[in-house]
Amino acid sequence: MWIEWTIALRFLRQGKAQSALILLGIGVGVSVIVFITALINGLQSNIIERTLGTQSHIRVEAAEERNHVLPPPEDAVQLLLEDKRAQRLRSINNWQQVRDFLDTLPAITAVSPVISGPAFARRGNALQSVALVGIDPSRYQRIIPIQSHIVSGVFRVGAGDAIVGKQLAIELGLRTGDKLRLDGGQGRESIVNVAGIFELGVRELDARYVYLDMKQAQSLLDLPGAATVIDLTVGNIFEAEAVARKIARLTGLKAESWMETNLQLMNALRSQSISTRTISVFVALSVALGIASVLSVTVVQRTREIGILRAMGTTRRQVLAVFLLQGALFGVAGAIPGGLAGYGLITAFNTFGPQLFYVPTDPRLLAGATLLAALTGTLAAAVPARRAAKLDPVEAIRHV
Repeated sequence: MWIEWTIALRFLRQGKAQSALILLGIGVGVSVIVFITALINGLQSNIIERTLGTQSHIRVEAAEERNHVLPPPEDAVQLLLEDKRAQRLRSINNWQQVRDFLDTLPAITAVSPVISGPAFARRGNALQSVALVGIDPSRYQRIIPIQSHIVSGVFRVGAGDAIVGKQLAIELGLRTGDKLRLDGGQGRESIVNVAGIFELGVRELDARYVYLDMKQAQSLLDLPGAATVIDLTVGNIFEAEAVARKIARLTGLKAESWMETNLQLMNALRSQSISTRTISVFVALSVALGIASVLSVTVVQRTREIGILRAMGTTRRQVLAVFLLQGALFGVAGAIPGGLAGYGLITAFNTFGPQLFYVPTDPRLLAGATLLAALTGTLAAAVPARRAAKLDPVEAIRHV
C-alpha cells in the first residue's frame, strides 16, 4: 500500500496551487458545517431547557370519563347522538400505589403526585382566578426546581404558608408576609400566608399559580386524600412519548408527554434539524464537486505519468487507489483545520455574541465532520479514479 501512498502524496505536492485552493474550500465548508450544527444544537437545547424548566416531561391523569350507553332491546334499532361527557375534577384511583410503581421504572428519574384545580384569590376588593397546585415539596423540587425561581421570600408551603407567582403578586399588590384569601367554592375558604414569590418566566404561570401543600389543596378542592396528577421526568427527554405510551398501557391511566403537548415546538425543532441537514448536504456537495474537478484535471495533466506507471507494472487497482487516497487526504487535511476554525467561531460567538444562549463545543462534532469530509472526498474521487484506472498504457504514454 506504500506505493499508492507515495504516488498520491507526490501528485498532491506537484499541484500545490490546486491543492491549496481545494483545501481552503474544504476547510471553509467544514467550518460552516461545524458552526451551524453547533449553533442549532445550542439553540434547540436552550429552547427545550426553557420549555421543560416549567413543566414535567410526562403528566399522568385519570382516564377520561365516558358515557355508558345501555344496549337496545331485542329486535330494536337504536339511533344514538352522543355528546362527549364533561370531565370533572377527580382523583387518580389508588394513586399511592401508582406512584410507588412508577418509582420502580428505570426510565423515570422523578415522580411527584400533585393535586391541582381552579379557585379564586381575594385581597381586599381585588379578585383573581388562580390555579391551586398542591405539592409534596421534596418530590416536586425534582420535577421543577421552584426554590431556584424564588425572587422574594422563601420556598415554604404547608402550615398555612403558600407561594405565589410574581405577576399575581403584582396584580393583587402582595408582598411576602401578606395574607391571601383562597376560595375553592361552596364555602371552602382558607387564609394563607405568602411565604414567597416565584418567577418561572411564563406569564400565564406567574399570573395564576399558587403553590400549597397537598393537604391544604385537598381541603380547598374538596378532594380529601386525592391526587389529580402525577408528574414525571425521564432520563432521555426524547423518549418521553414512548415512556408515556408504556405507562398508559401498564396502568390504564391517561399519560401525556411534553412532546404531545408542545407539538408546535416539536415541529419547529424538526424544521431546524432539517435546515441544518440541508445546509450540510449542500456544503458537502460543493466540496465533492471541488474535489472531483481538481482530480479530473489531475488525471488529464498526469495522463503520461499514469501511462508510464501502468507500463512499469502498476495495476489498475493501484491506480484507482492512488486517486481515492487523494480524495480522502483532501477531505481529512481540509476538515481538521476547518473544524478547528469552526470551534473558533463558536468560541467567538460565546464570548462576543449577544449572550442569548450558550453554544456547546462537542468534540464528536469535529470527528463527525472529518469523517464526512473523508467519505465525501473518497466518493468524489471515484469518477476520476475510474477514468485514470481505465487508461490504456500505450495511448496514455503517447498523450501530449
